[in-house]
Amino acid sequence: MLTIVLFTLRDPSTASQHLAAQDHEMMVRVSAGSALTLGIVEGFLQVKPTTIYLLTHYPRRCSANCLFCPQARTSRGRSDLLSRVNWPAFSLKDTVDALSRCRDQVRRVCIQAVNYANVTEDILAIVTQILSKTRIDVSVSCQPLDSENLERFRRVGVDRITIPLDAATPELFDRVKGRVAGGPYTWQGHMKALRETLSAFGSGRVTTHLIAGLGETDREMLGLIQELIDLGIYPALFAFTPIRGTRLEKQRPPSLFQYRQIQTARFLLVNKIGRLEDMEFDSSGTLINFGVSKEELQRVIESGLPYLTSGCPNCNRPFYNEKLTGPIYNYPRPMTHLEIEETKRIFEGHVRG
Repeated sequence: MLTIVLFTLRDPSTASQHLAAQDHEMMVRVSAGSALTLGIVEGFLQVKPTTIYLLTHYPRRCSANCLFCPQARTSRGRSDLLSRVNWPAFSLKDTVDALSRCRDQVRRVCIQAVNYANVTEDILAIVTQILSKTRIDVSVSCQPLDSENLERFRRVGVDRITIPLDAATPELFDRVKGRVAGGPYTWQGHMKALRETLSAFGSGRVTTHLIAGLGETDREMLGLIQELIDLGIYPALFAFTPIRGTRLEKQRPPSLFQYRQIQTARFLLVNKIGRLEDMEFDSSGTLINFGVSKEELQRVIESGLPYLTSGCPNCNRPFYNEKLTGPIYNYPRPMTHLEIEETKRIFEGHVRG
């Protein structure tokens, strides 16, 4: 069953009060579902986020230029969106106060950052205020950090760091968020930053995000996933989502079959049930054999676990990739028996163990 989110501000005057306060208080953006969970807005949400998602507040566009992102410097999309999610702004104080009242209902806070001057100071201020009133685990998802800022983040109490690669190959990276895209990032810089973050925070506390459907082959995506796992970096997987106003708005998302293939193989790799070298690919790089027994593969598919949202512990990101009308790429809660049966039918005639 799909979830429809309806929400309103608790007090009609609240919006103008928050805007008036912007010049006097630090602001933070809160995902619509998180705002509802915190009680900042009222409405109905069938699947609540188990992580509270925050976004640094910046009145202009991000200085980066990722072609899939509505926050990008040259995007014509809505500046209050990140992927498909709306992020209204509230005062940081009000948000942290609400979080302290709801601390038994959520398991993690994820602070995401657009790129601008002094963004690290804003992230540190948000983390400091949150941890002054709660003991909730805090993740930060941001651009590459230097060693000094990594140490500052570690000392202030950040639990995990995510540096998104997004693309599966250096060439795709350059095209969608690097030099060709007019962005400030390089593949080498991101990989170096991931390794340095791993040194500072340790294995199991560093994540990257990967987007399936940007033009990579299965072999390229799964090869990178295996490399990251071997390094001790956790690869979270998302489906490419075309957003109006971005430079990739006309690109199609991956088919559900393609995405389920990658989700299943990623699950095998992450959980060390299989390895890349045991899998088989055709001449175009498409996965044709998962490299495990049919019985093992059937057990994994029937568990439904590969198709849940991946990321930091207790991350479920409801409807980050999906239209409310479906299809669902990443399930934010356990799959129903019917949904698992539908997934099994997607694989019929294609799966080889």
